[in-house]
Amino acid sequence: MTMDAIRQRFLMCRPTYFAVDYAINPWMDPTAPVDADLAIRQWEQLRRTYLDLGHEVDLIEPVAGLPDMVFAANGGTVIDGKAMAVQFRDPQRADEAPAYRAWFEAAGFEMHDPKHVNEGEGDILLAGDHLLAGTGFRTAHASHAQLQEVFGYPVVTMQLVDPRFYHLDTALTVLDERTVAYLPEAFSPGSRAVLRRLFPDAIHATMADAEVLGLNAVSDGRHVVLPAQATDLAAKLRDRGYETIGIDLSELRKAGGGPKCCTLRLRQGKASK
Repeated sequence: MTMDAIRQRFLMCRPTYFAVDYAINPWMDPTAPVDADLAIRQWEQLRRTYLDLGHEVDLIEPVAGLPDMVFAANGGTVIDGKAMAVQFRDPQRADEAPAYRAWFEAAGFEMHDPKHVNEGEGDILLAGDHLLAGTGFRTAHASHAQLQEVFGYPVVTMQLVDPRFYHLDTALTVLDERTVAYLPEAFSPGSRAVLRRLFPDAIHATMADAEVLGLNAVSDGRHVVLPAQATDLAAKLRDRGYETIGIDLSELRKAGGGPKCCTLRLRQGKASK
């Protein structure tokens, strides 16, 4: 099978101030050492990978005192030139929201402010003609109705049930308009049934790969950038015709982040159908 790569525009934030100073998810242990220089080198490898693949990478200036700002996927949702700003659940991340909002506004996106807790592309993933919207740990279910009104896509609620997979992008990755990969155990029985109906040809990840954040991946329709440690998932992707690129983000994983967490897709114009 021949896959077509679609050139992407991404927003990223250099982990200049990365640290694990608090615990707001099961991955975070403030007592464990973090190598900030290694985190930067690993992040730079991710950025260079996108550039080498022909993608465009915009950068937002990191802010001192916001160690999780590197996880740009949580900074907003951008579809068809519209940007939905975010409202974080945890006060430790609250000041990231206005920083990202200011960047979107300066970049010329049509701005919309959230009415409820909404953690951006961490929980909101465009899959073909649907918005898959996670809830259960971070993004409030009440926010899903606003997303549908703003973006005009049918919103499908995904109920997350395992606190290790606290954002949708840790449990599911969109590979192209028709295909996703996901960890069934991360979802409620009803959500698993919906996923089976929407994506009958989906790839199922193993728990071992999910536990190294293997599903926190970025696909351009042909190339899939994912954690290097997710070897079984990479093999399944290659069997389906995708080209995989493994990246070691072990330091950022100490805060619960992988390639997708570091990467916000900027959809400038009307998304292709």
